[in-house]
Amino acid sequence: MTSVPTITLNNGVTIPQLGYGTFQVPPDETKDAVLTALEVGYRHIDTAQGYGNEKGVGDALAASGLARDEVFVTSKLNNSHLTHDDAMASFERTLEALGSDHVDLFLIHWPLPTVSDYVARWRTLEEIYASGRARAIGVSNFQVPHLNRLLAETTVIPAVNQIEVHPYLTNEAVRAADAEHGIATEAWSPIAKGEVLGDPVVQRIAGETGRTPAQVVLRWHVQRGDIVFPKSVTRSRIEENLALFDFELGATDVAALDALDRGHRTGPDPDTFAYVG
Repeated sequence: MTSVPTITLNNGVTIPQLGYGTFQVPPDETKDAVLTALEVGYRHIDTAQGYGNEKGVGDALAASGLARDEVFVTSKLNNSHLTHDDAMASFERTLEALGSDHVDLFLIHWPLPTVSDYVARWRTLEEIYASGRARAIGVSNFQVPHLNRLLAETTVIPAVNQIEVHPYLTNEAVRAADAEHGIATEAWSPIAKGEVLGDPVVQRIAGETGRTPAQVVLRWHVQRGDIVFPKSVTRSRIEENLALFDFELGATDVAALDALDRGHRTGPDPDTFAYVG
């Protein structure tokens, strides 16, 4: 079985650097997809309240035969839960859906700076963390000003900032701010929803290394220190995405991939995104 390296978060909790993402995995397919990932060797599952598939993740964990502490599970506070009481109630539902008394990591999904006070929501997560029911807490899609305000007004430094990162959006300013404060960067949309896979630079490196374009891009993330969790419901692709640790990209290839940055987002702009559904 592939040995996935771990990263130690700023509170001492360790997280596998590669995980399985469940974004847009239909709820009725989630159990089987996550079970496949666990069978292949993944030990890190990323879900969210807003994905609607936490129960499928929980069902897969129960059916896998693995001990709960063998799998790192992340979920995220949905944008609709803006008050303390609503957020706390939603967290209880997350634990029930997962069939667990804790999550390993719980995140604020979006800052929503134009419609909500993310500092107040963070204080709710601090309360959950203090209770021991989340081993670590963090944020998602936080820009540098959001991080700066959070760090100035609250006590617990986020363990993780999950942001859009790929060769077309290297997001260096946010990654640098994360690193400055000991916050691990997780990369969602790591292959830009497939957009980067046909890029001539990616294709060239794939040909020269004998790897697939997806493996090249995911390996680029790993070597930069990003935590990644690609999504697929196809067993062969799930296996392919795990096969990243028996080769290494040279410095020239890493630089060529870095140079593809064009500030291109595949998802919303965190400064203006205001959906609370």
